[in-house]
Amino acid sequence: MAEPDFEVRLARGDADLRAAQGVRYRVFVEELGGGGGLVDHEFGLERDRFDPFCDHMLLIDRSKGPDQVVGVYRLMRHGQAEDAGSFYSESEYDLAPLKASGRRLLELGRSCLLNEYRGGAAMHHLWRGLGAYVDAHDIEIMFGVASFHGTDVEALAQPLSLLHHNHLAPEELRARARVFQPMDLLPEAAIDRRAAIVQVPALIKAYLRLGGVVGEGAFVDHVFNTTDVCLIMDTSRMNMQRARLYYGREAAP
Repeated sequence: MAEPDFEVRLARGDADLRAAQGVRYRVFVEELGGGGGLVDHEFGLERDRFDPFCDHMLLIDRSKGPDQVVGVYRLMRHGQAEDAGSFYSESEYDLAPLKASGRRLLELGRSCLLNEYRGGAAMHHLWRGLGAYVDAHDIEIMFGVASFHGTDVEALAQPLSLLHHNHLAPEELRARARVFQPMDLLPEAAIDRRAAIVQVPALIKAYLRLGGVVGEGAFVDHVFNTTDVCLIMDTSRMNMQRARLYYGREAAP
């Protein structure tokens, strides 16, 4: 098998967007059992009404072909959300504190890699592309929903309680779940930290290492078969050493 030859760029047209939606279909629909009203099962496309308003960051493996998309990130800035009528995550979370902050916002969404590219360098390439995008648009707050697989909240009591007790966002940035599922299902003293961390998805752990925090309450998404949390990252407070690792850029001391 040839070594991957990665390129990261934004989608340039309809063909790129369909390629991104195809990767999302393989991950979110075929692998994780998600759905949605605009999912195209005939052509294998996971899509929604927000796609036309967003930037779509593509991870391409050029060893498989010049347009072979193997990972994606969907990016929506505040102005794009205004054109769309809302951010995607506003259906799940009240974002009033973030929107009232007056700071430049970027919603991250639909992040996924094909299975064979997980656990290696692929995600770092996507994050470096994201870092360049953040710099180019002077983004101050990044946020978005991140998911645990499944909707059995009791089975997720350990990791959800860990997030609530140890990583809750400051009040001035604390988005709140609209259909509120408490996350403090266990008192802090009852958490088995090792067991809880094992259950936290790799992407959420990566955000936490960068200094990410979570909003108040989880949202149980029965359409996508997930339990979601709202992750928030203040770029001015990010762990700069980790930022250099993930984003591959120099950061101010």
